[in-house]
Amino acid sequence: MRILIALIVLATLAPAAGWKELYNGKDTTGWKMTGPGKFVIDGGLLKTEGGMGLLYYEGAKFGNSTIKVVFKTTGKSDNSGIYIRMPEAPRDPWYGVHNGYEVQIDAGGDDWHSTGAIYSLSKVTMHNQKPAGQWNVMEIQLKGQATMVKLNGKLVNTFRGDQPVPERKQWFEPVRGPRPDAGYIGIQNHDGRSTVYFKSISVKQ
Repeated sequence: MRILIALIVLATLAPAAGWKELYNGKDTTGWKMTGPGKFVIDGGLLKTEGGMGLLYYEGAKFGNSTIKVVFKTTGKSDNSGIYIRMPEAPRDPWYGVHNGYEVQIDAGGDDWHSTGAIYSLSKVTMHNQKPAGQWNVMEIQLKGQATMVKLNGKLVNTFRGDQPVPERKQWFEPVRGPRPDAGYIGIQNHDGRSTVYFKSISVKQ
């Protein structure tokens, strides 16, 4: 009987095995902010506030891993993003756009700028963000130069760093070019009108 109970407990814990939580739910220990915007702690959640900003994890670079982010928006036009593959610690809030990749959060964007898109480089195959106020789970798998994005359990984007991409047309669109297999990760505070909450940021190597 005891063995059976132990097996049930292990089976219950198995799905969480291997995940490392990077946000402690209390403060931004291990993270660093750059830019005029900021993230505040609101009921144990990371909340965007102010203007453009980038909060990045200082502890390690990540490659050949899966990054899982749990977030919710407060309105259809709320804008944010998750940065991956940044080769160096970012010096300014635009560093992640032009030197890494931004996985978009924006329910109101088109296919190239919607939640799950690699901002202006790789479009989503479907729109699968939940309505404002509901939690979303995004999983970003990094495998060499390949990036796969799942949103609420559905694969919405597959991108390789060497695949053809649209021509750059605006100054705020990312500079085209290769990114490293591994890099720093971060989350974006886009503007003072958008309010996005983050509940969990975890990584599985």
